[in-house]
Amino acid sequence: MEDKNKIIDEVTLKEEGGKVNISDDVVASIAGIATGEIDGVYGMAGGVASGIAERLGAKKSPQKGVKVDVKPDGSIIDLYVVVEFGVRIPELAWSIQENVKNSVETMTGITVASVNVHVDGVHFKEEEKPAKKAKKQEKTDEAEQPEILEGLENSEE
Repeated sequence: MEDKNKIIDEVTLKEEGGKVNISDDVVASIAGIATGEIDGVYGMAGGVASGIAERLGAKKSPQKGVKVDVKPDGSIIDLYVVVEFGVRIPELAWSIQENVKNSVETMTGITVASVNVHVDGVHFKEEEKPAKKAKKQEKTDEAEQPEILEGLENSEE
């Protein structure tokens, strides 16, 4: 009797010419990229270690914030996302679920049993700090000064 709760780290698809092994890391990468394609997703939530690694120059992993359990009766995908402020979260989650399910099933042939979306954060657009606003204003004032001077030179003639 086959254990339906057994977690495996790859799926083997039997084809006429042999077999194809698809790692759960591949499924996680596909799911992560498919999630990022949806408007309203700011990014994927990751652990402290991945955040530190990114700050030190490591590449962003498409597997960040994705957990995949590939089981014989279908894979279960958990996504940990950060959303943009103002989006309707239920609609966003539905779009993510549809896109991830379609992408994984189309690209791998693996049945997706469920896509669970966990909203771990909300990203707010940062307002400019007063010091940055002042510097921008100074640059704008400097850019306008030559025009004023040109106008004065022309009026003297």
